[in-house]
Amino acid sequence: MQEVERIIDEKIQGKALVTENKKENTKKLFIESYGCQMNMNDSEIVAAILDKEGYNTTQILEEADLVLVNTCSIREKAETTVRRRLQKYNAVKQVNKKMKVGVLGCMAERLKEKFLEEEKIVDLVVGPDAYKDLPNLLEEVYEGRDAVNVILSKEETYGDISPVRLNSNGVSAFVSITRGCDNMCTFCVVPFTRGRERSRDPKSILEEIQTMIDKDFKEITLLGQNVDSFLWYGGGLKKDFIKASEMARATAVDFAQLLDMCATQFPKTRFRFSTSNPQDMSLDVIYVMAKHKNICKYIHLPVQSGSNAMLKAMNRQHTREEYMELVDNIFKIVPEMALSQDMIVGFCGETEQDHQDTLDLMEYVKYDFGFMFAYSERPGTLAGKKMDDDIPAAVKKRRLTEVIDLQQKHSLFRTQQHLRKVEEVLIEGTSKKNPNEWKGRNTQNTVIVFPKEQYKLGDFVNVKVEDCTSATLKGIAVGYSDNN
Repeated sequence: MQEVERIIDEKIQGKALVTENKKENTKKLFIESYGCQMNMNDSEIVAAILDKEGYNTTQILEEADLVLVNTCSIREKAETTVRRRLQKYNAVKQVNKKMKVGVLGCMAERLKEKFLEEEKIVDLVVGPDAYKDLPNLLEEVYEGRDAVNVILSKEETYGDISPVRLNSNGVSAFVSITRGCDNMCTFCVVPFTRGRERSRDPKSILEEIQTMIDKDFKEITLLGQNVDSFLWYGGGLKKDFIKASEMARATAVDFAQLLDMCATQFPKTRFRFSTSNPQDMSLDVIYVMAKHKNICKYIHLPVQSGSNAMLKAMNRQHTREEYMELVDNIFKIVPEMALSQDMIVGFCGETEQDHQDTLDLMEYVKYDFGFMFAYSERPGTLAGKKMDDDIPAAVKKRRLTEVIDLQQKHSLFRTQQHLRKVEEVLIEGTSKKNPNEWKGRNTQNTVIVFPKEQYKLGDFVNVKVEDCTSATLKGIAVGYSDNN
């Protein structure tokens, strides 16, 4: 599924990535990323591969030898932005003749002909599974040929590459555990741009987490398009598990077991994960979350719609009733759990009753926060090919406003539950509004700001919550937590 893809953090869009420069590296790489955290993580992998090829990162576009843009196909806005950026690169290219320009990621697969042949705006097109081929592709480019590799892999998980951490707050890091997706949701382009689902060797995941902890990272997010369907049985596609040997099946590791291994091996490290898919979420995962204090009590659990008719049209593999039962069970096992949603309004054929069903479901769950979008047709998807985008823009806009307004109400209801409680917070950085305050997040992923006093970045602090808005808690520190 593409929920990870959908969580677009506007603050990190289009930031040129920065790594520690090596004296011996003579070439300069300018790399920008758009889209989801998976893309940001992939850019770190690309930087690690090109570091070995003699490239240091730069934030100055004009001095770059190689300019790469890591792209996203989820929303039209991301595509438009990337096109604008490519025009900008080309203007610079007229001055800096040695500069080469490449497109990476999800748009690469879909628009390779357009970029290379029709518009002639790039030298290099590389899909999400072909980053290890970059050194060969660059050789082609420097010999004057266009280079393309958008082949999707059954095996590639980049488990053997230690990503270079970029633009990090130095406190939290992302570790990729799966790639690709098997859920053919009709509105989503991910299975076509990132390929079928495969999982990474747990040993390589634990080793990467260890290197992060050695660098003093305090919180790790396990990342995948659909983490719940993590399944390691020696390598290969998830769908081929049924063909595996009896031994391979007996010794397979699923997501609940992986989460348990991580939390047990690194008891002082906080763990989060994203993204979950309701149809694949097993209660075993919730029991593991209940068992370990260091697994954060927060799940991003996208539903997309509260209407069974819409869920069917979207080819979601769960019903409204199954989703509600899952939510009931989650709250039964972990009463303090926070849930967030993805919601698409105005999908093909959505009636007022369907919309009402979505609002009713939101009232039932009362999500802590959410990511809400009006449907926009994506080329290459089943909905794009076979369904009419028949809801007028004005209706989409009104329905989206109603969903957002209700979410605001629920977010405030949820933040108010924290008032007068003392909660453990991991300090992530300085508050944007007040340089004398720290900001961090509690186990439920809610942002808390409080006076800095003697505390430092990366400390675990107990904070008494005294006030709140619908998005932020405010409090005062009452001492270090026992996690330091």
